[in-house]
Amino acid sequence: MQFHNSNTDLFIPDGAPLETALARTTHLCISAHQDDIEIMAYHGIAECFGQKDKWFAGVVATNGAGSPRSGIYGGYTDEEMQKVRLIEQRKAAYVGGYASQIQLGYTSAQVKNASETALVEDLKQILRAMQPEVVYLHNPADKHDTHIGVLLRSIAALRAVRDTVRPKKVYGCEVWRNLDWMPDEAKQVLPSSAKPNIAAALVGVFDSQISGGKRYDLATAGRRLANATYFASHGTDQETALSFAMDLTPLVEDVNRPIGDYVLTFIDSFKQDVERRLVSLG
Repeated sequence: MQFHNSNTDLFIPDGAPLETALARTTHLCISAHQDDIEIMAYHGIAECFGQKDKWFAGVVATNGAGSPRSGIYGGYTDEEMQKVRLIEQRKAAYVGGYASQIQLGYTSAQVKNASETALVEDLKQILRAMQPEVVYLHNPADKHDTHIGVLLRSIAALRAVRDTVRPKKVYGCEVWRNLDWMPDEAKQVLPSSAKPNIAAALVGVFDSQISGGKRYDLATAGRRLANATYFASHGTDQETALSFAMDLTPLVEDVNRPIGDYVLTFIDSFKQDVERRLVSLG
């Protein structure tokens, strides 16, 4: 495979041949940053873990530059931090038993630039090689600009290869904004209770972020627990951890559907639900 960036890192934890490693993929996550995958797509990692017929693969778009740092990482240069984050992502891929882990090495500015086509081209060849059945992306209501940039390039790539690549489901997942505000009937509910030891280890290997002052390990577990507990007000918990996602499959199937209009339908439904309760009980 020929990628646009010479610093692209392709890691296959079990050492399988490249073509085999890519072709066996059933679940794929495309994320903006190192550690996003483990936060947003644990549902897919857990579904594939230890299975012979299901394999999870991760793609990280950016190079990890600009990360906050303190403690032992306080004096690291940007170049040194990029190397640390690349290695941490490799560690997570090994712990999670991924089929492959690709780090494309773009800058945040590049992925946020709609006129840059290189990321879309890289993603197109990855999608054609993997033919995933399930794809996990950032959600369009996320509040991180780099996440939205990667989401939009990912949708563009999926639409461009629609003639040969047809995932059964495309999820927009929680990271920098959760989705508990969505109407329950619209939520894609992703059980994340399996193997809590693996779930904790996957986020925990990103020491540069946790030691840097962001307790993603605790926050991720807390969000999943809160989702499970607060999901149903009149029923007992069926899971100890849940992740919520937005169904983005219609945006891939209908290449002419405006992404903004699609997302605003969920926001409008939330507004109407709040208004209805206040009016009916007021």
